[in-house]
Amino acid sequence: MTADDGGAVGGLVAHLFRHSAGRMVAVLARRLGADRLDLAEEVVQDALLRALQTWPYRGVPDNPQGWLFQVARHRALDRLRRDGVLSAKLEALGAEWPRAADGAGGRGVDDDELAMILMCCHPALPRSARVALTLKTVGGFGVEEIAAAFLARPATVAQRLVRAKRRIRAEGLRLEIPPADALPARLEGVLDVLYLLFNEGYAAHGGDNLVRADLCSEAIRLARIVAAHPPTDRPPVHALLALMLLQASRLPARADEAGDLRLLAEQDRARWDHALTTEGLRHLERAAAGETVTRYHVEAAIAACHAVAPDEASTDWPYVLRLYDDLLALAPSPVVALNRAIALAMVEGPAAGIRALEPLGRHRALARYHLLPAALGALWRRAGAPATAARYYRAALALPCSSPERRFLERRLTECERLAGG
Repeated sequence: MTADDGGAVGGLVAHLFRHSAGRMVAVLARRLGADRLDLAEEVVQDALLRALQTWPYRGVPDNPQGWLFQVARHRALDRLRRDGVLSAKLEALGAEWPRAADGAGGRGVDDDELAMILMCCHPALPRSARVALTLKTVGGFGVEEIAAAFLARPATVAQRLVRAKRRIRAEGLRLEIPPADALPARLEGVLDVLYLLFNEGYAAHGGDNLVRADLCSEAIRLARIVAAHPPTDRPPVHALLALMLLQASRLPARADEAGDLRLLAEQDRARWDHALTTEGLRHLERAAAGETVTRYHVEAAIAACHAVAPDEASTDWPYVLRLYDDLLALAPSPVVALNRAIALAMVEGPAAGIRALEPLGRHRALARYHLLPAALGALWRRAGAPATAARYYRAALALPCSSPERRFLERRLTECERLAGG
């Protein structure tokens, strides 16, 4: 075996772990029972380790995912026999890696994965635990990765996972797709978790990266699963998926080659992912089929306004402002009010935006939110008051933010200080 061979196999196993581990855990846990979720995770990890040990010497099998599943299944069978579990449980594991559901009512991998998503986002679990459990169990993220994404200590994340699994056992939660009458409430929890995952990836609150593309991609992958399954193929799901896709289409242009932030007005729109834009608009059209309008519908409509405009000046800002009014009525929050004030400034000028933003400083939720003073700095800069703008940029720099955002604010502060000095 050469070093190159080992590296190639390691890369393949890492890819399979990220993209297939969650599916294998879901398939095994659905057959073993939610109370044996730890066993399902352990045997999948064992299978991946076995692949790293044997594939470099024996070659990669023709069906790597099927090979991994069979190894994991055999490990689970060994454990069950050793623990004296009834043969009915052994038979439930099945013999082959199941095929994805074919749309004809057959149950396959997608069904199991959807059932796992629904259980991980169960309302009986705390919200922070739902997020960690979804990333760990369905997404194949490690504890260290989850901790890094949410600026938490690994020990804290590990404890959340332990408590979540304990609650699953105590509540007797099952890996199943709920009946139609119970599904809307359960689906609301799933959408909440996916929305949080995507937003944390799209605008990381700290660290060296402006974007956590892995979180964005995972949120989109899970939303596609939910949207594609008949019981959960519902307008709010398509609205959230549309929002994610339209926002993600701008990711290639949000930072330059040095990793520095580029505002929407500065982005090269030719670098936007137009395939994602098209897919997002298609899901937004499907979201319009229902009678209920959610915050996801309105936010997706706002994202669509930006996606179809050739430049910032061509954006239909009066319509964007009306959409923010609708969003403020549906989901009132100081952050929505902040975004509305920025849209107002685009319609009526910076003075109007400043008047709308200044009262928001009294909200406790925005006390350590760097984007409020940053927005005021930008509007005072546009209004021709660089000294005042510099004061707000200094205030923004005193608050937590990611490294690319900090570099951006420092550049803006330097420009304003130079203008004020001149």
